Amino acid sequence: MYQVDKRGFYGKFGGAYIPEILQRAVTELQETYSVVLESDSFRQEFHRLLRDYAGRPSPLYPAGRLSEQYGCRIYLKREDLNHTGSHKINNVLGQILLAQRMGKKRIIAETGAGQHGVATATVCALMNMTCVVYMGKTDVERQYTNVQKMKLLGATVVPVISGNMTLKDATNDAIRDWCCNPQDTYYVIGSTMGPHPYPDLVARLQSVISEEIKWQLLEKEGRDYPDYLMACIGGGSNAAGTIFNYLDDRRVRIVLAEAGGKGIATGLSAATIHLGRPGIIHGAHTMVMQNEDGQIEEPYSLSAGLDYPGIGPMHAHLAETKRIEVIAVNDDEAVEAAFELTRLEGIIPALESAHALGALSKVSFRPDDIVVLTVSGRGDKDLETYIKWGKN
Repeated sequence: MYQVDKRGFYGKFGGAYIPEILQRAVTELQETYSVVLESDSFRQEFHRLLRDYAGRPSPLYPAGRLSEQYGCRIYLKREDLNHTGSHKINNVLGQILLAQRMGKKRIIAETGAGQHGVATATVCALMNMTCVVYMGKTDVERQYTNVQKMKLLGATVVPVISGNMTLKDATNDAIRDWCCNPQDTYYVIGSTMGPHPYPDLVARLQSVISEEIKWQLLEKEGRDYPDYLMACIGGGSNAAGTIFNYLDDRRVRIVLAEAGGKGIATGLSAATIHLGRPGIIHGAHTMVMQNEDGQIEEPYSLSAGLDYPGIGPMHAHLAETKRIEVIAVNDDEAVEAAFELTRLEGIIPALESAHALGALSKVSFRPDDIVVLTVSGRGDKDLETYIKWGKN
């Protein structure tokens, strides 16, 4: 009951609300993606690249000192150890392989924290594809290192100066580009948002995360399921990958952490599931932060990757049906959780992942509970933010 239906909906959420000029491109993708993903040739090449290029499987690490701190048995799914430093490489490898099979020559992408942009630029370099990445000017400034990586890899990085110059606005400009170049351009969306089939496409490509969790837990614990799955959620790609193969397993409680910003009652937040209402954003009907007139509210988060006023339609449906519990974690709570993991385990997490870590203190665990928490990216890109916070 939690997977997309033939019309592209998860319950009442999803669909493809797009301008007419994109109808042909989106229809072509809808008719192609599942056939390609299920073909033997695609599967073989995709899994070869995941293994030999991205470095999968990513480790499932038993975090002993963190477990002592929270009185349970915590495993960290180490997506931060993938090539390019996050889970984003899984999706990008799959989508650009798909784009090649569709005859596309030019790749565009949006990025917030820069990890999706870096992954896209990396795979475009590998596969000799033209790459253009749209990034809000605010994020260009706070994610300087990732911008330089993208340029070094041969991508054109376009700073976006509309709105509050973050992820939402980068997505707007990427869609405008796609509208102008639908024939030769493939838009690699980085999260489980956008018009159908993107939410399902991204979730399926990221599902390798939960596939690995199953057999890794079986090896370590003698059972293939945890008591809790935890991940951060913005648009929802790493969360989707973490939970995809456990959605129908009611033995597993799913706890996701969204960006509370300075607090959900302050007007400076990106906690869409707490604050949003049904609406349409970037081609999908989902939960959206909006005012009474239906105008999108500007989100806020210290984390560039969670600073988005919407949520993937799959996650909107999971929240409405109570399959997931969503906790808002504020900036200060996330940063302190990042410092804690660094001190206890010698792992510096991305600021996005730190939100999932910040949710640990908000859940009551039993000593024998097995908790799997996905560290979606590494904190190299956020060191300046952490250093400034530490000085304060």
